[in-house]
Amino acid sequence: MTLIINGETAEVDPVSTVAELLDYFRVSHQAVAVMANGEIVGRDQFKAFAVKDGDAIEIIRFVGGG
Repeated sequence: MTLIINGETAEVDPVSTVAELLDYFRVSHQAVAVMANGEIVGRDQFKAFAVKDGDAIEIIRFVGGG
């Protein structure tokens, strides 16, 4: 499946949901914010929010520091 991840085209194994996509990239569900096609996806929606071929996904990782 072809997705646009953080502005770059990426070929990934087929996934159905945002949660599966995060698992595919081995990204913690707790340490990110996700936008799909310009829509913020709430953490409580990760397991239900459908990902389709051609979607534009932004995965923003939280970074701590001072």
